Amino acid sequence: MTLAFDDILAAKDRLQGHIERTPCRRSRTLSEITGADVWVKFENLQFTAAYKERGALNKLLQLTEAEKKRGVIAASAGNHSQGLAYHAARLGIPVTIVMPKATPFVKVQQTRAHGAVVVIDGEGYDEAFAFAMKLRDERDLVFVHPFNDLDVMAGQGTVALEMLEDAPDLEILPIPIGGGGLIAGMATAAKHVKPDIRIVGVEPAMYPSFTAKMRGVNAGVTTGGATIAEGIAVKQVGDLSYSVVRPLVDEVLLIEEPFFERAVALYCNVEKTVTEGAGAASLAALLAYPERFRGKSCGLVITGGNIDTRLLASVLTRELVREQRIVSLRIIGDDRPGLLGTVSAIIGRMGANIIEVAHNRLALDVPAKGAEFDILIETRDAQHTQEIMDALREAGYPPRAV
Repeated sequence: MTLAFDDILAAKDRLQGHIERTPCRRSRTLSEITGADVWVKFENLQFTAAYKERGALNKLLQLTEAEKKRGVIAASAGNHSQGLAYHAARLGIPVTIVMPKATPFVKVQQTRAHGAVVVIDGEGYDEAFAFAMKLRDERDLVFVHPFNDLDVMAGQGTVALEMLEDAPDLEILPIPIGGGGLIAGMATAAKHVKPDIRIVGVEPAMYPSFTAKMRGVNAGVTTGGATIAEGIAVKQVGDLSYSVVRPLVDEVLLIEEPFFERAVALYCNVEKTVTEGAGAASLAALLAYPERFRGKSCGLVITGGNIDTRLLASVLTRELVREQRIVSLRIIGDDRPGLLGTVSAIIGRMGANIIEVAHNRLALDVPAKGAEFDILIETRDAQHTQEIMDALREAGYPPRAV
């Protein structure tokens, strides 16, 4: 069994009218930042904010009437569950989603809101998957795998067809790899339409499951950690998807966490669009390995936009810290009235905003008649921060960034 280009063409016809044909646009600013000719496919504009709808729906539309009546089941704590739940309910197909106990309540709520019966079972995905298979056998349901299924891969492959219709001169497609369903479909479609196009897989450095399989290493030993790209934090790539992808992929890149964070922030600040960590993986690859993409026409897919708002706020704030637009300055001086007012006046005169002040008289490395001030400020950029530090130093209050 393998994935054929005709399967993807059939999926495209099947999905027409059921999903959004999301825009694929050139980004002038991201092109300037990365040195590549950047085109962005906005799959976060699907109804459930992720490309996963394509594969799930392609599977659903091929069920027999008897299978539709019995219903479908899946194990997922992510975008697959919402895409499957939404389209199954829309088509009148009973759907059950098994989610691990640690699944955030907001995702449970969203999946239920799309019409699914949600069953909470298992400490992690493996246990949830095993329970879903048990329910499948007991109730004679159709299991819809999130990636290790040819019909699902064919649906995901329609992303590449649309991209090459909108941007036929694309030379490289950096594609996120989790279980391998998206890259299997996209690589099959892209290599058929344009054989010389370069397919680059993108994995979190914490979860190099595809890379490990290529090297013959047990991925379970090499993976683990708290990554912002949880949508592609998969310990074992699908065996079926791997067999499709391996002969088509030209290179696989491993990405460290700061690049995922910067990519999420750039999409928000530059493109004014919200992405999850995994959704920004393609751009993260360009940021981490600019020399591989410089001067080339690159097609990036925003695969999803389902990110917790608190996490998004944290990512955006951390990016301000990296850019030295939010800085904590420590000043040690005499504990006397007016000192803090004088320092604050200098900072205000320089055009910065004070966010927070911590006043510590008990630090043992400070004289008994002294005090330590930690002042969190917001500035325009790194140069502005340096100008403020110079002004404080000249006034007799030498600061230290902490």
